[in-house]
Amino acid sequence: MAENPPTASAKSELRRQLLGARRALSPDIRHAAAKALAVTALELPELAGARTVAAYVSVGGEPGTRELLDALRTAGKRVLLPLLLPDNDLDWAVYEGPGSLAEAAHPGKMRLLEPSGPALGPDAVTQADAVLLPGLAVDGRGMRLGRGGGSYDRVLQRLERAGAHPALVVLLYDDEVVTRVPEEPHDHPVQAVATPSGVRRFSS
Repeated sequence: MAENPPTASAKSELRRQLLGARRALSPDIRHAAAKALAVTALELPELAGARTVAAYVSVGGEPGTRELLDALRTAGKRVLLPLLLPDNDLDWAVYEGPGSLAEAAHPGKMRLLEPSGPALGPDAVTQADAVLLPGLAVDGRGMRLGRGGGSYDRVLQRLERAGAHPALVVLLYDDEVVTRVPEEPHDHPVQAVATPSGVRRFSS
């Protein structure tokens, strides 16, 4: 128990540094990274062989996912996208192309693009063969640093309770693969990371 406060503090400091670096990226760099990510991510066998992929629409300075979403659909994948619930949990709906996204306002949060199709329920993610996770960093063990909102912690707990074992893949910029990420007991390692310059898989 004594380690938790320092770990939480270390996470907060690392998040601050990484978010600052993202804010400093130019629009041209972000656009090029998104295009490259759409190519490199599909090189992962976990994504190439998946029938259903749970993904997300990037916001703010996150590595862009819009081109990747369309590449997944073009490759014949069923793509699920999240709908943020009032308690920060996630529901899911099928992505039907760029025209199916609608801006959603959530009190106290930035505006999100969410799928406009019917909600399938929070348990829909358990049908996915691969889950793309947002994050700020990953280390050589596959430990991921998230934004701290807890939405994806709930997703990972839901997968565990259901006995579902999809491939977990985090999408990052190249310099966000770091030496060490502070971890807490509830943190889950990912199987792979995709960045604009390539992919890396971690032994489970």
